[in-house]
Amino acid sequence: MGNIVKNAAKPDHITSCQTGSESEFLAVLCDYPSPDLSEPIFHFGEKLRVISDEGGWWRAISLKTGRENYIPGKCVAKVYHGWLFEGIGREKSEELLQLPETKMGSFMVRQSETKQGSYSLSVRHRQVKHYRIFRLPNNWYYISPRLTFQCLEHLVNYYSENADGLCCALSTPCLTYQSVNHADVLRSHEQPVVRMRRPFNWKSIKRNTLTMENPDNDTDMDDSFLSFGLRESIASYISLAGDDSFTLPSGNGKKTKRNSKEVAGVNRNYMASLRESYLEDYPQ
Repeated sequence: MGNIVKNAAKPDHITSCQTGSESEFLAVLCDYPSPDLSEPIFHFGEKLRVISDEGGWWRAISLKTGRENYIPGKCVAKVYHGWLFEGIGREKSEELLQLPETKMGSFMVRQSETKQGSYSLSVRHRQVKHYRIFRLPNNWYYISPRLTFQCLEHLVNYYSENADGLCCALSTPCLTYQSVNHADVLRSHEQPVVRMRRPFNWKSIKRNTLTMENPDNDTDMDDSFLSFGLRESIASYISLAGDDSFTLPSGNGKKTKRNSKEVAGVNRNYMASLRESYLEDYPQ
C-alpha cells in the first residue's frame, strides 16, 4: 500500500478513489434553529440526507429522527466517502469526535485551515490528535515522508490496519453510529390512514337521524350528519322565531309537521328560557 518517495514514479493518469453516494451526507455543526429562537429541528452532530440544494440552503432529512426541513449551508459540513469532511475547522472536528457515542480510533479527514490544498487527519484517542496530510507535486499524499499514497482512500485504508506512528489505528469514521437505513426512516413516518365518508345525499337521510335526542349507541352519534352545535342552532332559530312546528322531508317525499321541542333533541323548556333571555337583552 505504501510507496517509498524516491522510488515512486509519477503515474500517467491519476484516478480519484470514489465510493457510493450512500456515504455522502451533511453533518450538522450547530443546533438549528438556535435554541434561543425556538425548539431546534436539527441538533449538533446529526447526519442529514440531502434532498435538494436550494442555493445556500439545503433541504434535507435527518437519519436519526426522520424530520425533514431546510437548513442553511453555514450550519452543516458536506461529507464524502463517510469520512472526508468539507467546510469544518479544527474546533468543530474536536467537538464531533468527542460526542458520547464516538469510539476510540474514530476519525475524519478534513481540509486544512492553515494550508490551502492540504488535508488534516483528526483521530480520537485519549484526546483528539491532528496530523497534517501533505500533497506532493504529483498529487500523491503522505503523513510520514517515507510512505506516499495515490489517493486519500489508500491512506485511510493503510492506517486503518497499521498505526505506524499515529496515536492508534483508525477504527470507524466519525458519526458512523448514526448510519441507518434511509428507507426504514421514511417507512416509519408514513402518512396515517384517512377515513373518508361517502358523498352526502339529503334524499337518502332519514328524518330521525337529524332529530335524534338520545342516540342508541356511540355509532349513531358518530354517523350523525349534523353536529350537536348545528342541531342546537336550528332549534334556537325555530324557538326564537316563535314557530311551534317544523317541517322535515320524509322518506316518501311527503312533508310532516313535528313539534319544535323534539327537533335536534333540545328540551322546549330550555329553549323557552333562552328566548326570554334573548328578549331581555334585545327588547323589541
